[in-house]
Amino acid sequence: MTIHVEQREAYNPHDFKGYDTTRIRKEFLMEKVMEKDSINLIYSQIERFVVGGAVPVTKTLSLEPIDELKANYFCERREVGIINVGGKGTVTVDGEDFIMNCKDALYIGKGAKKIDMKSDDANKPAHYYINSAPAHKSYPNKRITLQDANVLHMGALETSNERNINQLMINSVVPTCQLQMGMTELKPGSVWNTMPAHTHSRRSEFYFYFEVPEGQSVCHFMGQPQETRHIWMQNEQLVISPPWSIHSAAGTSNYIFIWGMGGENLDYNDMDVVKIPDLK
Repeated sequence: MTIHVEQREAYNPHDFKGYDTTRIRKEFLMEKVMEKDSINLIYSQIERFVVGGAVPVTKTLSLEPIDELKANYFCERREVGIINVGGKGTVTVDGEDFIMNCKDALYIGKGAKKIDMKSDDANKPAHYYINSAPAHKSYPNKRITLQDANVLHMGALETSNERNINQLMINSVVPTCQLQMGMTELKPGSVWNTMPAHTHSRRSEFYFYFEVPEGQSVCHFMGQPQETRHIWMQNEQLVISPPWSIHSAAGTSNYIFIWGMGGENLDYNDMDVVKIPDLK
């Protein structure tokens, strides 16, 4: 089985001001998240977060310990969140099967020793998006569907940002140590997400864009509020957002993205909002 791991460092916002397009993409963008019969991961020094994807097609893929963790098994000191953005599959955790339909989520608590991922149909394989953060306590494994999510309806078509924020892994839905995940779906005719923009210095965030129509793109904005930059992104790509950075985007079409974050607290509303006219 193939597990590809790339390590990314923490970043100083003053240095970031001097990054050109190539450097920004190299440091913050993961272009190849989903790859047939592989697990592709980034180990980020920001929050010690692990993020990536797995696509089991002809075989079962196992989330095994990577060298960066120096652990006997992946969840020895970690919790994991998995969201399926592809065809139907099954994730087996220590012998317990969890059926994973498209857009189902699975929380896996600290202490799980064996995590296997497979697809029901090789012609329509599951695409498992994976987030992981250090954990201090073991919580029960739990499958979460969109019907279980806490849904926030935000924005309006008039401001091009009507969207549903599906909170899948927040403390009112499932107990976690620090990991939070959710899925924001833009309505047809809306393209802006997370606007007004914000930062939250007490945690970092990771964005994964998917269901971006062929021939369309998403422009992700990042950086300090008065020193912003952008990254053009394609379908099934992810971007790292440091705690000092805004994280917002506009697409040439509507799309869906998964937000995952970890840090000091579990307060979803802990954010420092930036007024739109103050962005530069």
